[in-house]
Amino acid sequence: MKALKYLLPLSLALVLAGCQSKVEYRDATEIETVDVSFGSSDLQAVATKMVDSMLTTPSVMALTASDRPIVFVDRITNKTSEHIDTESITDTISTRLLRSGKFRFIDMTRVDAVRQQLDYQNNAGLVDPGKAIQFGRQVGAQYMLYGNLSSIVKQNGSTKDVYYKMTMRLMDLESGLIEWADEKELRKQQSKSFLGR
Repeated sequence: MKALKYLLPLSLALVLAGCQSKVEYRDATEIETVDVSFGSSDLQAVATKMVDSMLTTPSVMALTASDRPIVFVDRITNKTSEHIDTESITDTISTRLLRSGKFRFIDMTRVDAVRQQLDYQNNAGLVDPGKAIQFGRQVGAQYMLYGNLSSIVKQNGSTKDVYYKMTMRLMDLESGLIEWADEKELRKQQSKSFLGR
């Protein structure tokens, strides 16, 4: 009976020690394969492919040879069955394009905030009229960058296969012509053993 008195707390301590989690920093560019869902490695692969393609396409090279075109990025349409943060994809792509020095961007997600600030500066009576930024002085976008992310999911028993396709286009807003388009395909497969490993 005495042994049981000491064995129970020891067993509990061992169970709790085995349940502890470990958190560590990892390389953000390291390939992540936790499951077949769209993940950080997929986002990086898509962004790299789209930016490299856009910057090296002859039509875009001609557009950016002597000018920095003004672009706005429309949200990527998520046609998959997953919840995917498509804004994160467009953020990465637009940031890389901006850092290339070839493009300038208009952030359409902040139009309402800008409008409120301009209204405050011009109508609240609290800002020196000579220093207030006037309405109607902003520059309009010349091009729109947009795209779709779609997937095909197939499952057969313990094997799950997911095919992703990211398509992007750059449209001239004045003419409606598509100046650039490309796509990136990804395929991931997950197999579970009989024991679920």
